[in-house]
Amino acid sequence: MSFTVSSTSRFLFKSRPVKSWLIQRSFNTCTTQFRDFDQPSKATGRAPLEGIRVLDLTRVLAGPYCTMMLGDLGADVVKVENPNGGDDTRAWGPPFADNKDPSDLTHGESAYFLCVNRNKKSITVNMKSEGGRQLIHDLVKESDILVENYLPGKLEKMGLGYKELSKINPKLIYASITGYGQTGPYANRPGYDVIIEAEAGLMHITGEPEGTPVKVGVAITDLTTGLYAHSAILSALIQRGTSGKGQHIDCSLIESQVASLANIASNYLIGGQEAKRMGTSHPSIVPYQVLPTKNSFVMIGAGNDGQFAKLCHRMGLEHLLEDPKYKRNSDRVKHRKELIRLLEDRLEQEDTSYWLQKLTGAGFPFAPINNIEETFQHPQIVARGLVHEIDHERAGKIKVVGPPVKYSEAETSIRLAPPLLGAHTDEILNDVLGYTKEQVEKLKQDGSIGA
Repeated sequence: MSFTVSSTSRFLFKSRPVKSWLIQRSFNTCTTQFRDFDQPSKATGRAPLEGIRVLDLTRVLAGPYCTMMLGDLGADVVKVENPNGGDDTRAWGPPFADNKDPSDLTHGESAYFLCVNRNKKSITVNMKSEGGRQLIHDLVKESDILVENYLPGKLEKMGLGYKELSKINPKLIYASITGYGQTGPYANRPGYDVIIEAEAGLMHITGEPEGTPVKVGVAITDLTTGLYAHSAILSALIQRGTSGKGQHIDCSLIESQVASLANIASNYLIGGQEAKRMGTSHPSIVPYQVLPTKNSFVMIGAGNDGQFAKLCHRMGLEHLLEDPKYKRNSDRVKHRKELIRLLEDRLEQEDTSYWLQKLTGAGFPFAPINNIEETFQHPQIVARGLVHEIDHERAGKIKVVGPPVKYSEAETSIRLAPPLLGAHTDEILNDVLGYTKEQVEKLKQDGSIGA
């Protein structure tokens, strides 16, 4: 099935002239042939969001992760930061990237900030000032999308809420990312990843059965919320192509986290089954967990009876296949502890390298437990070209994890290194808004923008 974007797609973009390729671009969902990625290369197509401008009023992780993904897709992202220090994560460290200039004795760029702020231009704006608010209003006129993560009502008090800004630009897609959403008894509480992990079930199911609840190793609730916000923005952009109108997107950490409980949520809602911590094991599949070897660990997943039989053959445990306690997965779930103990006894007779070689090609999934160094040395990660080396104004050459999705007829790229604070203020005010040098100087003098 194929379709061509109609002339209504002009509403995807505001009043700026629309390039002909944006109107004529067509898609085919059945006949697409993906290129060979054995040797990473650039696609020849244009970036999917080229021509779209994003006004980024977010900080820390969920919001910046969302806007970085939009930037990777080609959007022009303008990151608005407080002149006094900017995004909180600029100061989060160590580690910091070393300054390439040895005479620069300030701490380098925060590794945390660098991970989610590429493909953005930074401007410094004091939004509490009259000049700063007017500057945001002027940028809204030139933008397609605004993303913010302030407490509900805070931007409204500054005259920067959706109702006011949608009057300035009715086609504006305004995405709010908060801890608890715009309504409800908890709406005015600040949202933090680890707090939501605890409050929305994730921490309760994470950890060893007899251990204490633990958080996930990364701020997964923030990242999940950024992904939900990203897809919601793209959906609103498509809808604007037919309606000609923008809208307000209300995205929260707590709802994103509960929605991500997947089968755990379904088990409770449908079966009334309360979840519990199970370490790396699976509530419905056995064996499907990390198991110890002689010198470390290996992850083994025998997802069906056939795979379990193959596992037993490779481990020299064929006799288990004759035991009625282990014939079917439902039987293995009932006798989980006894079976896992038998598997552990066998695995602990040899080291991990032996088992990795022994299990290769067996027809079921397994993997070593790689540390981060081993992860980035993984031959598949290397072959796919996921790590990019880019030039940063202050840090010199740095490595970052690039966009994880490849397109056959479009291009994602790292066009801009994560910006220095306010590095593009003059550029944006001059080139996008047409401010004169005198206007820019006045804004600097009255504190509306950084000096």
